[in-house]
Amino acid sequence: MGLTETSRFLSLILRHKPEVIGISLDEHGWAEVEEVVAGIRKTRKFDREMLEEIVKTDQKQRYSFNEDQTLIRANQGHSIPVDVELEVIEPPEILWHGTGEKYVSSIEKIGLIPKSRLYVHISGDRETAYKVGQRHGRPVVYRVLAGKMSADGYTFYRSKNGVWLTKKVPVSYLERE
Repeated sequence: MGLTETSRFLSLILRHKPEVIGISLDEHGWAEVEEVVAGIRKTRKFDREMLEEIVKTDQKQRYSFNEDQTLIRANQGHSIPVDVELEVIEPPEILWHGTGEKYVSSIEKIGLIPKSRLYVHISGDRETAYKVGQRHGRPVVYRVLAGKMSADGYTFYRSKNGVWLTKKVPVSYLERE
């Protein structure tokens, strides 16, 4: 198996199902690096160097090591309750959300909700949102009136890899491009 498949498996472990390799995450989403390596090694060729390569080369910067590189976690995207110690940050006036055309009717009724994740993921620029939308079919991009949301009391976070996060985006703060 290549690094891409192993990276997807790592994402499953660190975001959703650590139990598939017999480990658990702490309250902040951290896992022991040696436990992760040993757990993945049960089903495929894997070592610490491969893990470091995945973290270093992941284009979306999904993962982080702690300072002494004994722990690893996903930066965001969890479906299990963890506190990845996100910093509250004032958003710019406009953020962007990309989706597939098939989700438009639902979004225009209920807004953006996290579904199985802990937060709604929002992009800092239109181009990134468009690329995200392409992963879901024919892309549709929404402008998120983040400055107005913040002024109205909604909280925003930004993960280590630059993705903006919030608990929900009501319809009244969305403008379809």
